Amino acid sequence: MRIEMPYEAEWIIEKIRSHGFEAFAVGGCVRDTLLGRKPGDWDITTSAKPEEVKQIFGKTVDTGLQHGTVTIIKNRKGYEVTTYRIDGEYHDGRHPDSVEFTSNLKEDLKRRDFTINAMAYSHETGIVDEFGGMEDLKNGVIRCVGLAHDRFTEDALRILRAIRFAAQLGFSIEKETYRAIGEIAPNLKKVSKERIQTEFTKLLLSDYPEKAVMADETGISPYVADGFGEVFDAEREWLTRTGACGAYGFEELKSLPAEKSVRWAGFLRHLPSGRIKQILKALKLDNETIDNATVMTAAAAVPFAPEKAEIRKQLSRMTDYQFDGCLLLKELNGEKTEEIRRLKKEITDDGDCVSLKGLAVGGADLLAAGIPQGKEFGEILSWMLSLVLEDPALNRKEILLEKLRERRDRQN
Repeated sequence: MRIEMPYEAEWIIEKIRSHGFEAFAVGGCVRDTLLGRKPGDWDITTSAKPEEVKQIFGKTVDTGLQHGTVTIIKNRKGYEVTTYRIDGEYHDGRHPDSVEFTSNLKEDLKRRDFTINAMAYSHETGIVDEFGGMEDLKNGVIRCVGLAHDRFTEDALRILRAIRFAAQLGFSIEKETYRAIGEIAPNLKKVSKERIQTEFTKLLLSDYPEKAVMADETGISPYVADGFGEVFDAEREWLTRTGACGAYGFEELKSLPAEKSVRWAGFLRHLPSGRIKQILKALKLDNETIDNATVMTAAAAVPFAPEKAEIRKQLSRMTDYQFDGCLLLKELNGEKTEEIRRLKKEITDDGDCVSLKGLAVGGADLLAAGIPQGKEFGEILSWMLSLVLEDPALNRKEILLEKLRERRDRQN
């Protein structure tokens, strides 16, 4: 079998081989190509030591010399080249204490996480598959290389990677590997929340986000974040209350756009807003995602009257993106939103004011009207916006200033 590689990867492999060393494309790029997916990166493994790779190419980037990795830049693209290695003990449950370079490709492949990620390829040899990766790809199985207990003990992040790969590829997890996930789950405490969040986000953005249930079934949810298990309790409670089918409803998440904010909001939507914010903050999500998800879920829990004034008020409280996300969540919960979407389109097409930015009166106008800067400034602008949200025809400077004069006359 011949795998088509990018020119740059072929050039690097051929150049290393021309100096008497072995070199292969390895890992995810081989897996994805065999699955008909486009690889994101092309990693290369070689028998050449890092200093020998540096001598061959002259100009390289030292991206991980302690682990044998240098990066070759070709046509403004970076390709990581890593020396065959044997990992030492993993006392921190994440990283090897030491690495030993080797000239044996099989020794390098046997340290990798899953069989489908432990294959190498070159045009000269074809696919090198020492651990049944091709068979597991064919059968749609995630299986650890060697003993699953050992692989997960070495690096607890592999626990989440197993579930994430199952979600991205639509695979099942081999029974011994699945059993070991539950046994080693407490080791996830050694993994940073940022790394946990990255894996879980990839899972939620995958084609099979319902695989998130594995976090509950394997018992790892308490180690993902404080209160994370409540997500599954809330989902079960909602399904029971609504009479929906299935053990979990997460399969519905795949109907949402594969966007981080929307998928996280959909996943957490049955929790109280305060709890959603706590979980997302604990997982070190970025502020934009936290804000989007909390606003979307809170708004989705509130009934919207299919009236333009009501919709304008809702639009004034959130961004357009958040409003659309809120409607997606409402639909996920079985609500009809066609009329709301129609009215929202009319509001947008008509250019109705839904924010202070669109108000016909600004700060300079209030100063000219004799309003001193201060607390009253903001109160007046908010009051004017409330008038315009009820009746867009009022959004004219002369009308709003006349309304202001009437208001002041009443107050005096």
